[in-house]
Amino acid sequence: MAFELPKLPYDYNALEPHIDARTMEIHHSKHHAGYTNNLNNAISGTDLEGKSIEEILKVGVDNTAVRNNGGGYYNHCLFWEVMSPNGGGQPSGELAEAINSSFGSFDSFKDAFSKSAATRFGSGWAWLCVHSGGKLEICSSANQDNPLMPGIGCGGFPILGLDVWEHAYYLNYQNRRPDYINSFFNVINWGEVSKRFAANK
Repeated sequence: MAFELPKLPYDYNALEPHIDARTMEIHHSKHHAGYTNNLNNAISGTDLEGKSIEEILKVGVDNTAVRNNGGGYYNHCLFWEVMSPNGGGQPSGELAEAINSSFGSFDSFKDAFSKSAATRFGSGWAWLCVHSGGKLEICSSANQDNPLMPGIGCGGFPILGLDVWEHAYYLNYQNRRPDYINSFFNVINWGEVSKRFAANK
């Protein structure tokens, strides 16, 4: 069965003023839709057809079209889910404990994640990943790569991702990527991130 563009769990304008409606509409209905269609075309008639996106990303990275579009499909599916109009604040429970254990404090985590996103040269993503046992790691990847792909120098299972491609923020923030990164913290859906942490630790 072909991959489908997921519906957003909120309206395009729901994340304003932090992420504007026009950017959300273009990002979802054009960019993510393009990755979805191109992924389906890239795997059609191959032994990757019928596999889960996670399986595809683990074995299909030698195929450039599969790597770029499979990553773009998966990364954006995660991105929409880890944001919410009711987001922001700080995590609680086991995730908060893991953040404190891994980074010292929430503020230290925020600084490290923001630096990872701000210093990713060109296009890419910043990630918070969980390893078996609950240890957390911050890293970044180029283009549409992600930690599920082997050999990108970024391990664990991604539970939070921030898109730092210019199409994710340029209409509102132009070249001010640090302002966009700071605004992202106002819409993070910590409940969803906590669920992903609990399921993959």
